[in-house]
Amino acid sequence: MSHEPHDKLHSDAGTPGPSRLVLIEQGQWAGWSHWEPVDDFEEHTGPFYCRADGGQVLCGFIPQAKNRNGGGNIHGGSLMTFADYALFMIAGGMEASVHGVTVTMNCEFIGAAELGRMLTARGEVVRAGFSMVFVRGIISDEDRPVLAFSGTIKKVRVPVSLA
Repeated sequence: MSHEPHDKLHSDAGTPGPSRLVLIEQGQWAGWSHWEPVDDFEEHTGPFYCRADGGQVLCGFIPQAKNRNGGGNIHGGSLMTFADYALFMIAGGMEASVHGVTVTMNCEFIGAAELGRMLTARGEVVRAGFSMVFVRGIISDEDRPVLAFSGTIKKVRVPVSLA
């Protein structure tokens, strides 16, 4: 069994070709981008999207019934998965330039997120070194914060066959 680092470029789905953001041209998410090939877990939890917004990255997610907890609000695990997605999108700045693995992620639950309301995540790179990127951000339900997050990404080299 291989224990190589797994990141968005190592799809278990077997989809050929390089990973990249694909612009959505129609429907509710027109003007947003989606990561392709999909990360199966993120796609099951999401799907998640991102777009440039005034020099920052804005990530979006509309929770569905599958994302609810026993109390009827959005499950913390769904919010944390969205936060992990946002770490990489914020770190990469809308490019497929940061490939790596999450080393740490801290989350503070600030408020309850509700079914069917668009959640957005935005943040900033606190520091980017040779091998580590430090990011922090916030997930909001409209203008109401629901989760603050911070994390560290360990950069990994992209295998030549996937570059």
